[in-house]
Amino acid sequence: MELRDQLQKAKSQFRTLEISEVDAEHLLAHILGLARMDLHNSVKVESALSAYEDQADIEDNFALLCQRRASGEPLQYITGVAYFHNLTLEVGPGVLLPRPETELLVESVLTHLKSSNGPTSVIDLGAGSGAIALAIATEVPNSHVIAVENDPEALIWLRKNCENADVEVRIVAEDVATALDGVRADLVVANPPYIPNDQMLPKEVVNHEPHVALFGGSDGMEIPRVFIDAAARLLKPGGLFVIEHGEGQVKAITQKLSEDFIEIKNHDDLNQRPRWSSARRNPV
Repeated sequence: MELRDQLQKAKSQFRTLEISEVDAEHLLAHILGLARMDLHNSVKVESALSAYEDQADIEDNFALLCQRRASGEPLQYITGVAYFHNLTLEVGPGVLLPRPETELLVESVLTHLKSSNGPTSVIDLGAGSGAIALAIATEVPNSHVIAVENDPEALIWLRKNCENADVEVRIVAEDVATALDGVRADLVVANPPYIPNDQMLPKEVVNHEPHVALFGGSDGMEIPRVFIDAAARLLKPGGLFVIEHGEGQVKAITQKLSEDFIEIKNHDDLNQRPRWSSARRNPV
């Protein structure tokens, strides 16, 4: 079977499994060391194929990767790459995959930081792969970014991505509740685990992504409350806090924020669903 026929067969299989057929192109491009759109460039494809002594090796590898994807393994774990905002991140089992929904939160944070005068100190609580911290550090060069993460597996990927980036991000391997005692920042951002423990998730997520980064307690608010308390402790008076949360948690988030914060605002994602909130540390 020619490679193009194998690609079409994989796409058909993915459609049947309700997996994006574009994933098949990503997998083939990954094997060939090309960008997905380069698959439409015959010169680049032929050049990539010439690096293999036997095209059967490509077909075998492609079939294996397609089998992994068909079994539910996330595309990003298979290719080892996730794209977020302006970043290409290394990812793998043990770290939460960055979501497009979080990019809107990051855009708002960047707009705020770019309008600020002078250097700004930023703390990313529960940094995971470093998606948020690195997006800020790469686009706001005068920011001083600290990434707090305590999970050993996530730290592996956080350190890799920070090493690969041409920016400086300080990594603090401590628990959010106690990290950075005595430090005060201008802005704190957080994407904590906020999914209720009993909420059903797609098998692709629940079978592969780290539960510690997904589930936030019986009502999903146990961990977010810890993060909010940490933000209150770490922010300067009047400092800005931005936190992602579930669409059904607006009331609980607002109630918790009202203990130490003012100017509480809820924000929708691209699907017009409440996805994150912002607030300022009470200046008193």
